[in-house]
Amino acid sequence: MIPAISIKGLSVSYDRKTVLANVYMDMEPGQLYGVLGPNGAGKSTLFKAILGLIPSNAGQVLINGEPVDEQRKKMVYIPQKGEIDWQFPATVMDVVLMGRYPFKGIFQRLNKKDKDIAMQALEDMGIANLKNRQIGELSGGQQQRVFIARALCQQADIFLLDEPFVGVDITTEKKIIDILKELGNQGKTILVIHHDLSKVRDYFNKIILLNQWVVAYGDTELTFTEENINRAYRGQLSILHKTALD
Repeated sequence: MIPAISIKGLSVSYDRKTVLANVYMDMEPGQLYGVLGPNGAGKSTLFKAILGLIPSNAGQVLINGEPVDEQRKKMVYIPQKGEIDWQFPATVMDVVLMGRYPFKGIFQRLNKKDKDIAMQALEDMGIANLKNRQIGELSGGQQQRVFIARALCQQADIFLLDEPFVGVDITTEKKIIDILKELGNQGKTILVIHHDLSKVRDYFNKIILLNQWVVAYGDTELTFTEENINRAYRGQLSILHKTALD
């Protein structure tokens, strides 16, 4: 099976400071990966390098066995909430329809098929009734569903979500993770930057422990161990709740 994402020797630095060093990983289709590590570990940088949004010092990223530029339509990135201008004058439907623009030429307009796909994505997320609302008026959980709907509208195969549970209540968090698990069951590859170690075993079937380099990655059952966590966080966890490993 060709990996959904293959990373070979990736290194990235900012202002001569190494952020990622010699990263090697293959990520399988149909898996839900938790990306874990302390602040400054390079998690968001990893996402941006996979997407080709930032230059790398060395290494290669392949998507479905091809260069990133040839598979860009198949990837979608949902950034941290703080990176989004929630006051931008766009409705929920406007945002979701943005998922169709990669398939349009410069002078091509959205058509009925595009709008039908967007409406189906909104229905799948349970937010069709919000289609005419301004995005800044929504709750945190509703906003996350809008961006997942945009990804569905794009018919993406690879989802990269940067801290999607920040600012949402536990009920909404569970709804979002259930949606992501279902997408994994449909063969999508999903990477989620996550901080709550107590929920890792319930949420992810694969994990990546990162701290500038890959400390460990693989099946959660085998990889999410106290030894690997201590190596990844290097003493930055003052308290490691036992429930995270039970």
